[in-house]
Amino acid sequence: MRAAVVTSFGGPEQVEIIETALPEPGVGQVRIRVAAATLNPVDGAVRAGVFGGEGRPLGLGWDVAGTVDAVGPGAGFAVGDEVVGLAYGPHKELGTHADHAVLDATAVAAAPRSVDAVHAATLPLNALTAAQGLDLLALSPGQTLLITGAAGAVGGFAIQLAHQQGLIVTALAGADDEELVRSLGADHFVPRSGPAAPSGFDGVLDAAVLGEAALALVRDGGSYAGVIPGAQPASVRSVRTAAVEVSPDGARLATLSALVDEGALTLRVAETHPLAEAAKAHARLAEGGVRGRIVLVP
Repeated sequence: MRAAVVTSFGGPEQVEIIETALPEPGVGQVRIRVAAATLNPVDGAVRAGVFGGEGRPLGLGWDVAGTVDAVGPGAGFAVGDEVVGLAYGPHKELGTHADHAVLDATAVAAAPRSVDAVHAATLPLNALTAAQGLDLLALSPGQTLLITGAAGAVGGFAIQLAHQQGLIVTALAGADDEELVRSLGADHFVPRSGPAAPSGFDGVLDAAVLGEAALALVRDGGSYAGVIPGAQPASVRSVRTAAVEVSPDGARLATLSALVDEGALTLRVAETHPLAEAAKAHARLAEGGVRGRIVLVP
């Protein structure tokens, strides 16, 4: 089968499509025939060497949507099931940017029935990151939340999930993104390049990685959640600071998938590229300005 890997770090040109043996699922695992797999910024970071690991091939791809075509003992899924899943980790031998992917069944859930595989593939990583980031903030209905990078994939899911939790959401994004973030459920909007954002929020989900500038907008005793593990700013003014390290969670993913079918979560696709053009897709992602996710299709 084909798979996208990097063996040397650098720019998009380092992405290779190789031929490799078809993987077999072990105990508690499923093999998925990939129908679509999202390209995320973390894939660019793996390619660039942010996480290290040079000297051996590193598989690319975290998100997947497709059909189970083999199961290991105790997997709990059946051949033919349509699923989505999260293949966590920057040092995988094979990722989801491939013809097939093997995942632990605990990282897999039934795919949304109301959307195609290309859209379904955009759900796992970014929606789980948003949901787990909101968990860290531990806000209550009626409290105020600022989401930076609100027009991005994580930010967009966070707006929708926070709105469902009864939070009062302020979205910080580019001036051209106001209509988008309000359509996702933001109560208030602050343009990124406009006057300074108001302060005094009960919590901030810092999807734009503003760090201390975002922390300064939290009230004394509030909470801050970043999206890069270990990179959150130090606590000040009794503000709790943490950063989400996304965890594969099939049960939570099943809940998110159901929200898609209920019309409560919007999935956004910017572009699709064939797997064979993975390097071209990386180059497009590196250009920036993408709204929604780039998806690879074998």
